[in-house]
Amino acid sequence: MDEAIRKTIQAILDGQRIMSVATLRPDGWPQATTVGYVNDGLTLYFLCGPDSQKAANLARDNRMSLTINPDAGQLMQITGLSMAAHAEKVEDPDEAEKVLQLMPAKYPVQEGLAIAMPTRDQICIFRVVPKVISVLDYSKGFGHADLVTL
Repeated sequence: MDEAIRKTIQAILDGQRIMSVATLRPDGWPQATTVGYVNDGLTLYFLCGPDSQKAANLARDNRMSLTINPDAGQLMQITGLSMAAHAEKVEDPDEAEKVLQLMPAKYPVQEGLAIAMPTRDQICIFRVVPKVISVLDYSKGFGHADLVTL
């Protein structure tokens, strides 16, 4: 992968914390939802409820698509990422703990939070491993995207 593209991808991942994910429902329709994420390099992680539709969809078919799009004040400043990826449930307690340790950096102390954060036993953590990344950068031309295959 070109180093400039890698730096662009990393900057977007590091600078954001919300992504839209699309998983496949049992009837074949995509289901898009918004989730928070943390990342370790180009690997992303998100949490969800063990009984959620996302968890059920990914247990059946771990393919997913996602987008991460910083807000842009001007049309030609639009940037973002879209990815085709595989989501794998994190089973290793050490990896799960590492993910939970990454959370405070992306999500500082939440003022007025009236609920306790869930424990590792109450959630599913998914590791998102990108296979194809489209890097959108309108500053290079309207709708310009660079495609990276991993």
